[in-house]
Amino acid sequence: MRRPRLVASDVDGTLLDPAERVTERTARNARGVHESGTPFVLVTGRPPRWIPRIVAGLGVAGTVVCSNGAVVYDAAADRVLHSTSIDPIALRDVTGELREALPGCSFGVERSTNGAHDRLDQQFIAESSFHRCWPNPDLRVAPPDELVGMPAVKLLVMHERMTSAEMAVAAAELVGGRLQVTYSTGAGLLELSAPGTNKAAGLARVAEDLSVEPSDVIAFGDMPNDIPMLEWAGHGVAVGNAHPDVRQIADEVTAGNHADGVATVLERWW
Repeated sequence: MRRPRLVASDVDGTLLDPAERVTERTARNARGVHESGTPFVLVTGRPPRWIPRIVAGLGVAGTVVCSNGAVVYDAAADRVLHSTSIDPIALRDVTGELREALPGCSFGVERSTNGAHDRLDQQFIAESSFHRCWPNPDLRVAPPDELVGMPAVKLLVMHERMTSAEMAVAAAELVGGRLQVTYSTGAGLLELSAPGTNKAAGLARVAEDLSVEPSDVIAFGDMPNDIPMLEWAGHGVAVGNAHPDVRQIADEVTAGNHADGVATVLERWW
């Protein structure tokens, strides 16, 4: 591949090391890309509120595709530029059906706000059983009716006794084309978005705004939610620790996130 005109990278399991840190080598490389005038775009399942710490570690604040493509966020201005939500009717229908199909599951929702520093209880709410699976004293517990009463950019489904892959098979059969089903961890957590919403769609929006063709994009990832992005980009790279399905579709497999796999590839040009 010739020198890319846009660099896109997943965050957890890809850009960050296993301790969820930005290494000095990775930060130095990201700054080099940015200073050359080439956009360095983070593409993540994380919501905007989890981005400032990553941006601080990288030393690069640009456009970020959040929530698996549902949100485009300007990290420098702390401003949401675009969001795609699941409507409340779909939320109500799907959560009801999943409760029956996956007994014992629990739900949380991410909602779009103006920026990362808006009130937390306006950005994320979850059922009490969800909080037992994912302890966080700062998050607000909400009853089911409130959970599905407003549009959400992402519906999270958690189960203590199933893997994410097992849940995804059951959910995909049930939800069909009504919502996009994916996962970024194997630990019993599904991420559902509006139809047609994925990392590829979010990144394509950013690339179009920058007048960059897919063939000039290099993208890095490690989990099934990264597959659409790696297939869309001109050169899709899986890190060495990637899920087997991601490795299979990638154009290249680099070193793992424990060994600066993203930086290893980008050092060919920067």
